[in-house]
Amino acid sequence: LTLVESGGGLVQPGGSLRLSCAASGATLEYYPIGWFRQAPGKEFEGVSAISDSGGRTNYADSVKGRFTISRDNAKNTVYLQMNNLKPEDTGIYYCAAAPYGGLGLRSADFDSWGQGTQVTVSS
Repeated sequence: LTLVESGGGLVQPGGSLRLSCAASGATLEYYPIGWFRQAPGKEFEGVSAISDSGGRTNYADSVKGRFTISRDNAKNTVYLQMNNLKPEDTGIYYCAAAPYGGLGLRSADFDSWGQGTQVTVSS
């Protein structure tokens, strides 16, 4: 399984971005997928995760009510819709698969990491 993130960019505070995590080499529908981020000077953080069917989701408290994770298994893609972005959302965003299931936001439970996409929130 190979994952590739896209959709990052520069946006003003209060703006929106939609990140995509596209899979190749395997069928994505068998895996829960998580989004994580690395912000400058901060610890690596789990942002959100979605079950293999898409029926269950999990969010970090810092993004609840602003971010929405979804998936389209027919397109082998998971999305992260980010609204009302704040400067503290700046960072490199990664997606990864949870081969043994679960929706916890622990990076150790995930593998097949993508290369990341940069999100910068600044005026």
